[in-house]
Amino acid sequence: MNYFHYQDNELYCEQVPVQKIVKQVGTPAYIYSHETLQRHFQAFESALSPIKHLLCYAVKTNSNIAILNLLAKWGAGMDIVSGGELYRALQAGTPPNKIVYAGVGKTADEIALALQSGILMFNVESRAELNLIDKIAGDLGRKAPVALRINPDVDPLTHPYISTGLKKNKFGISFKQALDEYLAAALLLHLEIIGIHKHIGSQITTVGPYMESVNKIVELVQRLRQNGIDIRYLNLGGGLGITYNEEKPPSPQQLAETLIPLLSPLSNCTVIMEPGRSIAGNSGILVTKVLYCKQGEEKNFTIVDAGMNDLVRPSLYNAYHHIQPLQIKERGEWLTDVVGPICESGDFLAKDRKLAKLEAGELLAVMSAGSYGFSMSSNYNSRPRAVEVLVKGDKFQVIRRRESYNDLIMGEMILNL
Repeated sequence: MNYFHYQDNELYCEQVPVQKIVKQVGTPAYIYSHETLQRHFQAFESALSPIKHLLCYAVKTNSNIAILNLLAKWGAGMDIVSGGELYRALQAGTPPNKIVYAGVGKTADEIALALQSGILMFNVESRAELNLIDKIAGDLGRKAPVALRINPDVDPLTHPYISTGLKKNKFGISFKQALDEYLAAALLLHLEIIGIHKHIGSQITTVGPYMESVNKIVELVQRLRQNGIDIRYLNLGGGLGITYNEEKPPSPQQLAETLIPLLSPLSNCTVIMEPGRSIAGNSGILVTKVLYCKQGEEKNFTIVDAGMNDLVRPSLYNAYHHIQPLQIKERGEWLTDVVGPICESGDFLAKDRKLAKLEAGELLAVMSAGSYGFSMSSNYNSRPRAVEVLVKGDKFQVIRRRESYNDLIMGEMILNL
């Protein structure tokens, strides 16, 4: 459920007409609903309430510090994958002992900063990374808390670009090698082994892959304990899908009711989950303005002022986003591609979509854009990135100003040799 709705044929975010926001901030604009974010976060909290748990929001999905700050106030930890995300999480007020650090390519500087910040743990992805963390921890006179990310070789039944738990993926340590890697880690003097981590992919719409991977991880934890390695944190990752079109993913409650019985042999573990898309995805929209309508020889085009630099998911994954007008009127429909101003044929927000035939200057809302929207945006074609706005009740606030042309060249220098 989200809090975008029509009232008197006009699209609202909570109690504010979206058009009122756009008149003040312009387009393209990302607009987020506070109520939706809170509702989705609380759905996970409630679902996991029967067990010891920590929700670590996946910062990569939407990293605006206003949103991170809200989640931290509600009790969330953060799942990070870079030094920049660590900086954002700390600036947003996240307690460092609620931060877990994943990712296959952590640098020495990033590892040192995370250790000095006092994060909860590293999710380690290779033997080489284990050795580097051990060395840096020793140099700093610290013990580094670690979990090993185990690749359970489970198909999440999602887009191959966002599948992370198969043998062919770059992520994690092979399930077959897991025991040996843990035993090797236990010999390193500056590590404290506290957890196990798995994450099989994103936009997962069925519980089957979760069940298969959890069963394998529970079995592994029991083998580790038999070998004297005590696991206190069981990190199940994230990846729960949302409805973009006709998907019917399980709710957090349905997922928890399925997984909690499987975890009963490890009742003394704290369970970590890393939701991102399922919290932020349907909390946001991208509003764009129609520039031109073009009737081609074979196709019709609705040309708008938002492009693949603003929302890359359709171009990158051929992802579906529902698109609807801000105002419902009596008018004809046509089959059209919704395309942006970027000089690439891959610049589209929708293809072969039956939409109302709008006029130049009218506004469209690209729905379910709260995740992997602004966070994946770029300045390609030297386009300033969009403004971000957060709505709470009958009020709204800019939480990231629109970039200016001056922002585009900040840090650049003309050669003077």
